[in-house]
Order: sequence, then structure tokens, then C-alpha cells
Amino acid sequence: MDYQISVFFAGGFALLQLPITMAVGIRRSTTGIMFLHDGDDVLLRRNRAHANYTETVPITLIAMAAAEFGGAPDALLWSGGAFLLAGRTLHYYVIVFTAARGWPRASAMLLTFAAMTGLGGYALYAGFAG
Repeated sequence: MDYQISVFFAGGFALLQLPITMAVGIRRSTTGIMFLHDGDDVLLRRNRAHANYTETVPITLIAMAAAEFGGAPDALLWSGGAFLLAGRTLHYYVIVFTAARGWPRASAMLLTFAAMTGLGGYALYAGFAG
């Protein structure tokens, strides 16, 4: 087992976090707000998008690596990674650039939850079956 798919997605998601984190830092530098958001809606949205990414991506990648270790089919790993990528990308866009309400935000979270459920579920199954 070489974990090629999990390693690919881990590297990609790590690189994606860079601009998300930098957007928060740039806004902090521009506004002089170094803690919380001080009522700045742009900073609040960037903080939430960054925090939500940081809350959901690592655990899903751990589940992906565990599923891959447990012998998950490549199709599950690639689709889980694609769902996570689509979900996180859409969520960031919706939170930062729109009113952050309605079906786009819900769809983003459903894509993320689908990846978590599929990969986590397979990892759990492999743990019991193996």
C-alpha cells in the first residue's frame, strides 16, 4: 500500500490552505485588526472560511488515509477527494463573496459531509472487517 491518492490530496489541500490563510493575514495587515474581527465583515468572513476549512479538511484527510490503508477502492478515494475539493472550494466562495445563505452553502457542506461519511465509513468498516 503506497497511499498515493491520500498523499496527493494532502499535498493539494495543504497548498490550497496557503491563499486562504494569506487572505486573513492581508486583511489583518490592511485594517490593523490583529485579534478577532472588530466588526469588520470582510475579516469575519475570511476568518470563518479559513476556520471551517481547517476544521473539516484535516479530519477528512485522516479518514481518507485510513480508508486507503484499509484497502478502499481507488474510485472511493478519488471521488471522496473530489467531493471534498468541490465542497471546500464552493464553501469558501460562498462565505467570502456572497450573502452566505441558501442552497449554495448547504450544497458545499453536503459535499464535504459526503466525503467525510464515505471515507470515514469505509475506514470504520475496514477496521472492523480487517
